[in-house]
Order: sequence, then structure tokens, then C-alpha cells
Amino acid sequence: MRILQLCHKVPYPPRDGGSIAMNNLTQGLINTGNQVRVLAINTPNNLVYIDEIDQEYVKSTKIEAVYIDTAIRISAAFFNLFTDKSYNIERFISDDFDSKLAEILQEEEYDIVQLESLFVAPYLGTIRKYSKAKVVLRSHNVEFEIWQRRSAACKNPLKKAYLSLLTTRLKKYEIDHMNKYDAIACITTRDMEMQEKLGSAVPMTDIPIGVDEIKDPIVEIADPVSLFHLGSMDWMPNLEAIEWFLNDVWGDVKKALPEIKLHLAGKGMPQWLMNTTDPNMETMGHIKDARQYMNNNGIMIVPLLSGSGMRVKIIEGMALGKVIISTAIGAEGIEYEHGKDIFIADTPNEFVEAIVKCSTDIDLCKAVGRNAKELVRNKYDNIVISQKLIEFYKSLS
Repeated sequence: MRILQLCHKVPYPPRDGGSIAMNNLTQGLINTGNQVRVLAINTPNNLVYIDEIDQEYVKSTKIEAVYIDTAIRISAAFFNLFTDKSYNIERFISDDFDSKLAEILQEEEYDIVQLESLFVAPYLGTIRKYSKAKVVLRSHNVEFEIWQRRSAACKNPLKKAYLSLLTTRLKKYEIDHMNKYDAIACITTRDMEMQEKLGSAVPMTDIPIGVDEIKDPIVEIADPVSLFHLGSMDWMPNLEAIEWFLNDVWGDVKKALPEIKLHLAGKGMPQWLMNTTDPNMETMGHIKDARQYMNNNGIMIVPLLSGSGMRVKIIEGMALGKVIISTAIGAEGIEYEHGKDIFIADTPNEFVEAIVKCSTDIDLCKAVGRNAKELVRNKYDNIVISQKLIEFYKSLS
């Protein structure tokens, strides 16, 4: 099939959860014999120079990127208050991107235009004008739910009111558009069920994030055990998660395990974390080799309190046989069994207990890591997932 993939950020190189999810599917679709072309928004937080990336990727995807300044501007956010539009969406609208999209659609015919997230939905009218392709939203999250959860957790009354307004407007936009696509491919079955409850009547399927099978042997957990978190810190749910962990969990962990180390890494690491004086902590910014970083450390923590969709970093960690301790929100969308292939902890006490348990029972960690790797092999193989998506696309014609 001929597929045009519209991305809200440049998916290559895959250096955060969103870009990894997009790129993995791109590669899976190409490896199953389909033609994929990528048009992406180049954002200031994820700026990529196309002429500097792997030319094999450029050749196989014909990738083009259009710069849009999506940065949050106080003045723009203020004046947006006097409209009924979603500021979350408005930041991604550009005449230049619209023109490039129209140009591409007139150059070549496509069977499918795949929208990677709600943030490229504003270009639906242009697609309909210049193409007869089926338009499918690949729904990475129920987007408004992220903001709804952030609003619920916020204690500052003014900020809470603003987050509530953002949530209301984004929810309206999301619901108003859900029946304008030809189909929706959700990352999780939970998100698909939620879309149905909100009124979606178009064909839907669940297409989880897939990874290529990692055949390398599991790297054994070192003794003493270390904790690590890997995630883009310019994504607010990740930052909130680490703040909660440091404020409510970390002190008790150190009391129970005085020698334990915590390693934090990810794009957009704030300076106050980079400047930490805690001798038990080590912080890094963006890292080039996520697999090596995971293998060099022990137990992965995912203390998310908000968010939606599915965390690709958990799937990647599982594929490496890592032991993962996550909140239920962090592990949403993954067909896990608590205590078998992951540990779920939703309160500070539960997190402390899980960390102590894993740190003092290496055999348990090894068993859970093996089970996690097997779960990914059986449920999240990239080729199988890509083939499932193509069968769904064929059913739309």
C-alpha cells in the first residue's frame, strides 16, 4: 500500500517515546512491503536537520519537514483565552505546512493518509481536497485525558482553572473530529473503548506500539542494584512524575537502602536536576544509546501520575529483560500481570516496598525480567503489529 504518514514531530532519529512509536511503525510498514512517505512538523523542542540524518532513512521515506514554532507563548496563550479554540491544537497550524501537504498530495496518489496524533488533524480539509485516500487517525493517546489528569492533580487554584479550560477545549475538538476520519487506530484497547463511549462511529482497531525482537541475552542485574528513569523531561507528565518520586518516595528508599543509586536521563532535563547535590543521584540530559543506558542500570521506574496511551519505554525495557516498577497509569495499555512481568505501585509506600523487594531479591528480578521479555516477544512484535494494521487498512477499501 502507498501510505503518507503525517507526523506532529520529526520521527527520526527516534529519541523519545513519541518519535520511537512513529518510527517503529514506519519501519514495520516498510519491512512488510509497503511504500511510506513521511511529512513532519519540525518543532523547536525536537528540531531535526534532515540533511544531517541517516540518508538511508531519507531515501526510504522521502521525508520532508516544515518548521512550525510550536513553543508556548504567554501572549498567544493569553489572547487565546478570548476565543473558543484549543490552544493545544492552534500551535500546530501553519500555512507553510498546509501548502507542502497540498503539493505532495498533488504529486502522488496514496491509499492511506495516516495522521500521527490529533495535532495534525487540522489538515484534514486539505487532505480531502487533494486526495481520495482513506484518512486514518493513529491515536497515540486520548489527548484531553492527559490534561484532565493534570488538572485533577494540580493544587494551585489558578493553574488548575487554566488546565481545566485547556482540557475542556481540547476535549471538544477531539470529540468534534472523531467521526471526520475514515477510521481510527488506537494504541490501546482501553483508548479504543473510551473513543467508542465518547461517540466514535467509524471503524476502529487497536494497534499497540511494537518493537523489533531483541535477541541479545539479558544483561544481568548488578549488585548493588540501581534505579533509573529514562524519558523526555520536557513532557510535563514525566517531570511531574519525577518531582513526585523525589518528594514522596526517594527519601524513604534511601533510608531503607542507603547505598542505592538513582540515575535520571532524558531530553530537556531541567537545570535544578542537573545541579543536584544528592550523592545517591546522577542526572544526564539526552543520551544517544537508550539500549546501552538501560542495560547499564538496574530497575526502571515509571512513576507517572498523568498521561494516556502507552509508554514505549516500558515496552523497550521489557524487551531487554528489565525489571520495571510503574504506576498503573504508567503501564496503561500493556497486557501485564502484576508481580509476574512488572510491578505496579500507585502510592509512595507501595513504591518503596516494591523497590526494597526487588533490590533484595535478585532471583525474583531475573524471573520477572525473563517474563517481561517473553511478553514483548508474544504481544508486541513490530512485524506482526504492522501486518495487522495493513489488514485493517485493506478492510476500509
